Amino acid sequence: MSKAFVEILTSSRGTSFSVKRFDKKGFEAPFHFHPEYELTCITEGEGKRFVGNNMSGFQKNDLVLMGANLPHCWKLDQDIHPKASSIVIQFKYDFLGREFWNTSEMENIQRLLKRSEAGIEFRGKIKEEIRDSMVQCFNEINNFIHLIQLLKILNRLSVSKEYSLLNKKNSIPVQSDHNRERNNKVFAYIVENFHDDISLNEASKTIGMTPNAFCKYFKKTTRKTFIETVTDYRINFARQQLIETDKSIADVCFESGFKDMSHFYKMFTARMEISPINYRKQFLKETMNG
Repeated sequence: MSKAFVEILTSSRGTSFSVKRFDKKGFEAPFHFHPEYELTCITEGEGKRFVGNNMSGFQKNDLVLMGANLPHCWKLDQDIHPKASSIVIQFKYDFLGREFWNTSEMENIQRLLKRSEAGIEFRGKIKEEIRDSMVQCFNEINNFIHLIQLLKILNRLSVSKEYSLLNKKNSIPVQSDHNRERNNKVFAYIVENFHDDISLNEASKTIGMTPNAFCKYFKKTTRKTFIETVTDYRINFARQQLIETDKSIADVCFESGFKDMSHFYKMFTARMEISPINYRKQFLKETMNG
């Protein structure tokens, strides 16, 4: 049974923040979280990205900034692109002292870090610019210049308008740190298992509750039932498969975790107000007309 874990991060060069390059093995990490902020740039590979409650496709130059304790993972689609690599910068809020960000010079970056609580996906030309800057930061041997490069990267991101938030604030109930950490474990179980059988008993065990108590707790803290949340993940995955691949509707159904075609059609149509096959047709029509 997969569950979220707190990742303990260290810097390989003894500096106050970490810049690392990951190969294919780095994409095998399960849904996890840590107190550090994280800026991830995909330099090679394609697949699915999970950040908080958001599921999206990723490909080369994908660039995301995540706030502290925001659970995340990248799942490589090895059938499409077996090779993968990324550059990742990680730092704690107080790595330069808590008052550092409160200076007038750091106002833009302070706002950037606040936005990152929801996860920020950057778009457009800035992705390649930041990728090159992150490579330079990774290769820099002078620790002082290494630090200045990080601040330049954060400053550049802080003034960019080419971004979107991955988790809309109005869709996430305000939770205590304790409840958020517990629910992260549940979401991790869903992320790692929604393609297959999902067990209410196993989900409740991730946070040490009985199934009945778990159902009440989960609905109270997330405003959705456990089954509704699982269905959301499966429908979102199906939507992406329908528009990103030419797989049959049956294959999309079963790969998304549904065991029955009629149930898949019913749930998809109820959520999207359009059938799976018409959803794909509509997307193709809009793409051609666009």
